[in-house]
Amino acid sequence: MFKRIFDFCIALLALVLLAPVILVVSFLIAVKLGRPVFFRQTRPGINGDPFNMVKFRTMVDARNENGELLPDAERMTRFGSFLRKTSLDELPELWNVLKGEMSLVGPRPLLMEYLPLYSNEQFRRHEVRPGVTGWAQVNGRNAISWDEKFKLDVWYVDHQSFLLDIKILFLTVKKVLARDGVSGEGEATMSRFTGNSDE
Repeated sequence: MFKRIFDFCIALLALVLLAPVILVVSFLIAVKLGRPVFFRQTRPGINGDPFNMVKFRTMVDARNENGELLPDAERMTRFGSFLRKTSLDELPELWNVLKGEMSLVGPRPLLMEYLPLYSNEQFRRHEVRPGVTGWAQVNGRNAISWDEKFKLDVWYVDHQSFLLDIKILFLTVKKVLARDGVSGEGEATMSRFTGNSDE
């Protein structure tokens, strides 16, 4: 209960204080990338239950001759890359925190299609609310392997505490300022999870 109250108060305060930044970023996205300004996608929340996560849009809607979206690397613009490196694209997720769908700290919400690919141990990452930032994000972010990321997520589930959350929030600020681990090697964002090769 204390974690939920803390999340709500900090998210509300952040949305109020960052309102000018959110308005400016929204305007720039509309000008540089077009509309819609926000990117919404169904993601798994606590216990794997779906919710609609909202982020700032970072890619253009470029498609090939068959009407299929081009790869992320071809749709990512310099401005979109800047939003990701500075984590400004994550600011709208504070609204998900206010609604109780996310927490400030927890395993990042991934794709719904990954759910059947997890091992039982990996699925334990859904025993808590997904977070805007998490233990995996401050220990490599998208530059570590999926296996490492899931082990860090489950470690957080087993060791979560208020002091650990404060530590993660502090380290997140440092990571954002350093723009560290934004993408996987050779990837515009993070490579897709295709399951566990040993299962």
